[in-house]
Amino acid sequence: MTGTITHDPPPTAGGRQGAPLIVTEDTELLDDLLRLCAAAGATPEVHHSVPVTLRATPSAPTGTATPSASPASGRRTGWETAPLVLVGDDVARRVRGAVRRRGVVLVGRDQDDSGIWQRAVEIGADHVLMLPDGEQWLVDRIADVAEGVGRPALTVGVIGGRGGAGASTLACALAVTSAREGLRSLLVDADPMGGGLDVLLGGETADGLRWPAFAASRGRVGGGALEESLPELHSLRVLSWDRGDCVAVPAQAVRAVLAAARRRGGTVVVDLPRRIDDGVAEVLAQLDTGILVVPAELRAVAAAGRVASAVGMVLRDLRVAVRGPYASGLDDREVARLLGLPLVGEVPVESGLLRATESKRPPGTPSRGPLARFCRDFWERALAETDGRGGSGS
Repeated sequence: MTGTITHDPPPTAGGRQGAPLIVTEDTELLDDLLRLCAAAGATPEVHHSVPVTLRATPSAPTGTATPSASPASGRRTGWETAPLVLVGDDVARRVRGAVRRRGVVLVGRDQDDSGIWQRAVEIGADHVLMLPDGEQWLVDRIADVAEGVGRPALTVGVIGGRGGAGASTLACALAVTSAREGLRSLLVDADPMGGGLDVLLGGETADGLRWPAFAASRGRVGGGALEESLPELHSLRVLSWDRGDCVAVPAQAVRAVLAAARRRGGTVVVDLPRRIDDGVAEVLAQLDTGILVVPAELRAVAAAGRVASAVGMVLRDLRVAVRGPYASGLDDREVARLLGLPLVGEVPVESGLLRATESKRPPGTPSRGPLARFCRDFWERALAETDGRGGSGS
């Protein structure tokens, strides 16, 4: 279990890598935290109490602390400089006199201890985490600071309201447009039964790893290593499927790969299947926004309603993009109203798209084409929304 008190990110020195700090006297808790740090690829600094240079002096006001080291020494301890501080609940009361800072996580074990929230407030903790339930959250958070990332990638999933809705085409166009705008971009094919997004991009023979290579992944996947291992097509990285037998990728591996992709920042676009299994549910849980592509015909709207109901159980922010031609009595706003979803807009028809795809030019390649303009407008709005609420994205 984890709980958030504030949403401020931990301080980092210009995005540089840093080691987390562990403060606890509980040897069993320390062993667990060291194990989680190892899983995240981080070597922590360990203290059994708050560093003496940061303890409050007798003259300091309550709730503040004054370093006892001389100012001329310029000495700063790990409590001040660590990008993440993990405080065991066993030492929480003694940490009350330390300098307040962001990026403090209070870690406990007793699920029934309601007093831990008060102790978290007293030490200025951003989060309360209970082991073992919150282990995966903590591994991901430690990995974030170990890799020196800032904000995670803005992650968008695209799913068809019915077969042939054009979701894969839109997903490719969004990723191509993002890369052309200079953002670090990753396109993920989450549908093993599809035709393969690398084929749509003209890169089915490109060197690099595909999904089956990650089927045995356990725990954390390094973001940098993931990016470097994937095929690079049209200035973006692509994670797709190979042409061999379909290999089931466990949900744990899907979670690790998507978490690594998000840690690299920029944008991640995921082409989603309509069938929701454990692996797809893991993807949905990491999306910031979903786009449901719906042809403007009554049967497609009915089918899309069932898809939206299933996806909406996991993903809060699901929106609809409507594709013409329109059946009698329907327009994009009416389709959105029938589905009860916010409207992204109308996916434009781009002449010559089929011929361009057959010639290995991916959707969205003509930068002045209507599809590219649609995608560019979407990214501008999505990134502005993200900036406005201080969330993820880059």
